[in-house]
Amino acid sequence: MSEAAASLRSARIQMPVVLVSLGHGATHWIAATFYLVLPFIVRELGLSYLEAGALVTCFHVGSSVANLPSGTLVDLTGRRVLIQAAALVGGSLALFGMGLVKAYIALCALVVLLGASNMLWHPAAISYLSSHLPNNRGYALSIHALGANLGDAMAPLAVGWLLAVTHWSATAEINSLTGLAAAGVLLMVLLRTDTASTAAAKAMDWRGYARSLVATLKARAVWSLCLMAGFRTMTQSGLMVFLPLYLLNEMKVDAIWMGFTLMMLQIGGMVATPIAGVLSDRIGRRPIVLGGIFATTLLVFGLCFVRDPVVFVFCVSVLGFFMYAVRPVIHSWLMDVSPPSLAASMTSTMFGTQALLSMIAPVFGGWLADHYGLGSVFYFLAAMVLVANALALAVPEAEGKR
Repeated sequence: MSEAAASLRSARIQMPVVLVSLGHGATHWIAATFYLVLPFIVRELGLSYLEAGALVTCFHVGSSVANLPSGTLVDLTGRRVLIQAAALVGGSLALFGMGLVKAYIALCALVVLLGASNMLWHPAAISYLSSHLPNNRGYALSIHALGANLGDAMAPLAVGWLLAVTHWSATAEINSLTGLAAAGVLLMVLLRTDTASTAAAKAMDWRGYARSLVATLKARAVWSLCLMAGFRTMTQSGLMVFLPLYLLNEMKVDAIWMGFTLMMLQIGGMVATPIAGVLSDRIGRRPIVLGGIFATTLLVFGLCFVRDPVVFVFCVSVLGFFMYAVRPVIHSWLMDVSPPSLAASMTSTMFGTQALLSMIAPVFGGWLADHYGLGSVFYFLAAMVLVANALALAVPEAEGKR
C-alpha cells in the first residue's frame, strides 16, 4: 500500500474531510429548500416568471457582493472553520426569515443574505480541504462536492413531503435548522485544529497579498477556468430555477414527483463526483472536464424532446452524473494553478464569476419563458454550457496534467 493510500485510510485525515463535506451539504440543503419552495411562493404571491427569475437573481447578487471580501477575509485571517460556521448560521437565519415575511421586497433582501452566506462558505471550505490534502485535491474536493449532492438529493424528498403536509413558510423554517446543527458540529470538533492557516495568514501583509493576487489573476489558466466554471454554473443555476417550474406547469406532476426528479439529478452527481475526482488525480483534469461538459450540453438540449415523466427522470439523473462530475475537478484544477496562500481568494474569484454569470440565467430565462414557453429556456441553457466547452480548450495543455 502506498503512503498516500495509507494516509487516506486514517480517521484523523478523513474526519475533517467528512465534517466539512457534511457542512457543505447543509448549505446546499438550505439553498435547495429555497428553490423548491419558490414555485409555491410564485403561486401564492401571483408572481410572473420574470419576477420569479429576479428573485433568484437576488441570490446571485448576494453571492457577487460577498465575493472578493470573503476570499480576502479567509486568506488574511486564516479562520477557515470559524468562517464556515458563520456562513451556515447566516444561511439558516435567511431561510428562517423567508418563512416569516410575505412582502416581495423583504423576500428579495433575505435571498441576498442567503446568497452572501453561500458564497462565504466556499473560499473557507475549499482552501481548508486543499491544504489538508494537497496531493489528493481531486479526492478531497470530490467528497466536498458529494456532500453538496447529498444535501441537494435529500432536501427535495424532505421538502416535497413537508410541502404536501404543511405550508411553504413552515417548510422553510423547519429546514433552516440543518445549518445551525452543522455549524455547531464544526465549531465543537474542528475549530481547535485550525491553527496552521491562522499562523500563515499573520505572516502575510496587505501589500504582498495584493501583488500576488494581481499576478495570479493575469494567468490565462486562471481566468479561463473561472469563465468556464461561470458558464457551466449558469446552466446549473437555470436548471434549478426552471426545472421545478417545468415539471409543475408543463408536465403537470405533483410536488412529491417534482422532489423525486430533483433528487435523481443529485443522485447522478453523487455517483459521479468521487469517480471523477479520484480519476482526475490520476489522469489529469482536462479529459474529465471536457467529457463531462460536452455530455451536459447534449443532455440539456435533449430534455426539450422528452414527454414521458419516467423517461424524463432517467434523463435528468444522467444529466446530473455528467453536470456535477466536473464541478470538483474544475475546483481542483484551479487550486493546482493557484498559490496556496491565495487559495481562498482564487476560490472567491471563481465563485464570483459564477455568481455574476448566473444572474443572467434566471432573468433572461424568465423572459424567454414568458414569451416563448418554458421549453425555450433549455435551448438557452444548452448554448451556455456549449460556451464552457470552448473555454475548457483555452486552458493551456500543460495545466490540465498531474
